Amino acid sequence: MKSTLYLILAAMAMGAQPPSYKLTDLGPAGNPFSQASGVDNFGLITGLATAADGSQHAVVWLNGVMTDIGKPGLGGPNSGGGNVNAFGQVLGGAETSLKDPNNENFCGYGTGLQCLAFVWRFGAGMTALPTLGGTNAAWGGINNVGEVSGYAENTHRDPACPGKVAVNGTGPQLFDFEPVIWGPKPGQIRQLSLLPGDTVGMANGINDYGQAVGMSGTCANTVVGGFAAGPHAVLWESNGSVHDLGNLGGTVNTGLLGAGTEAWVINNRGMVTGQSDLPGNKAFHPFLWTRETGMIDLGVLPGDLVGAGLNMNSRGEIVGASVSAPGPATGNPRAFLWKQGSMMDLNDLVPAEAPLYLLTAFGINDEGDIVGFGVTDAGDIHGFLATPASGEYGDAVVSRDRARPALSEAARKFVQLHLWGPGR
Repeated sequence: MKSTLYLILAAMAMGAQPPSYKLTDLGPAGNPFSQASGVDNFGLITGLATAADGSQHAVVWLNGVMTDIGKPGLGGPNSGGGNVNAFGQVLGGAETSLKDPNNENFCGYGTGLQCLAFVWRFGAGMTALPTLGGTNAAWGGINNVGEVSGYAENTHRDPACPGKVAVNGTGPQLFDFEPVIWGPKPGQIRQLSLLPGDTVGMANGINDYGQAVGMSGTCANTVVGGFAAGPHAVLWESNGSVHDLGNLGGTVNTGLLGAGTEAWVINNRGMVTGQSDLPGNKAFHPFLWTRETGMIDLGVLPGDLVGAGLNMNSRGEIVGASVSAPGPATGNPRAFLWKQGSMMDLNDLVPAEAPLYLLTAFGINDEGDIVGFGVTDAGDIHGFLATPASGEYGDAVVSRDRARPALSEAARKFVQLHLWGPGR
C-alpha cells in the first residue's frame, strides 16, 4: 500500500491544472453579516446571520433556503452554527439568558452572558451540552458517530489565569477549561488528558474513529474564543492517549491575535491541519501533519504574513485564511485552497464577475464544495458556497490579481470576531 507520504509527494509532482468554482452568494440580500461555517456531502450548510435586532443567530441553508435555528436557541441573543455531520446534526455555540457571574465573556460577544455548546437537528431543536461543573463551554467538531469535541469549564479557579481581558476580547478568564468529548449518548461528557505540566486545553476536531485534535497549555498562555491560541498542537487517540504534534519553530504569543500552535481538524486518514507560530512568535502559518511527514509548513499566499488551515476533507484538501501584513488585527484575509501541494487564492478560481471577494474558507466537503464568507461590493459580509465547475477540476481560471477591498470598521470587527469560525 502506498504510504501517505508517497501520495503527498506524488501529488505535489503532478502539477495538476488549477480547479475552478461556481460561486453563490448565500446572502440574504440586504443583510450586513452572514457566514457559512460548514457543509456536509449532501449540501446542508451551517453558519450564522444577523437578525433584525442586530444579534447573530445560528442558521442553516438547504437548497438555497436559509432557516434561522437560533431563536429561541438557548435563551440568549447570540448564537452561531459550526459544523454538521452526515446525519444533519448541527454543532455550534449559543448564549443563554443567564449572566456569567464572573463576566468571562467566553463567547466573545461582549454581553456578559453564559455560553454553551449545542447540537441541533431538524425536528429536535437545539440541545445544550454539559460543562464540567463550570459556567461555560464551546464547540469544536462533530463526527458521523454523533461524538462532539470541544472544551468546557470546571470549577477550579486558577491563579495562573491572566485575570484580564485577552487580546481577542474574551475574559477575564478565571477558571480552567478542559478538552472534552460529548456523546455519543445524550448527556455523556468525557474529559481528555493534557500534556505533562499543562492545565487547560481544547479539542477542536474529531474524526469518525474517535481521534481528536486541538491544543494543550496553561491558563496563562492559552486564549479561548475567536482567534483561540495555545502553545501545543496535540492529537488524542481513541484510547485517550495524548501526543504533541510539534511546531514550526514557535509556540504562542498571547499578545497577537491567533498567534499560537493549534490543530483544528483531523480527517479519517489521520491527516491534521491547523496553524503554528514560526520562530520568534511574530507570525504563524498553516500546517499539514501526518505520521510519516510530521508537521509541514504550507506557507501563505504571496505577500501575506500569517494564515491558518481551518478545515480539510478526506482527500487532504485544506481551506483556510491567508492574512496580509502586519497581521489579522489590521490586515485583510483572503480565502485559500491547498490542493495537491499548491496553495491557491480562492479568488483566482472563481469567475471574474463573482459577487464576493472571498475572505475566509471555513469548510470543505468530500465533493469539493467550499463554504466561508466574503465581502460584497456594498461592503456587506456574506456567506458563500463555491462548487467545482465541472468534474474534479473544471476549466482553469486565469489569475486576475483581484485587489483586496478595504473593509469598513463594522465589517472589520465582524471578520475579527469570526475569522477562525464563530465562537472559536
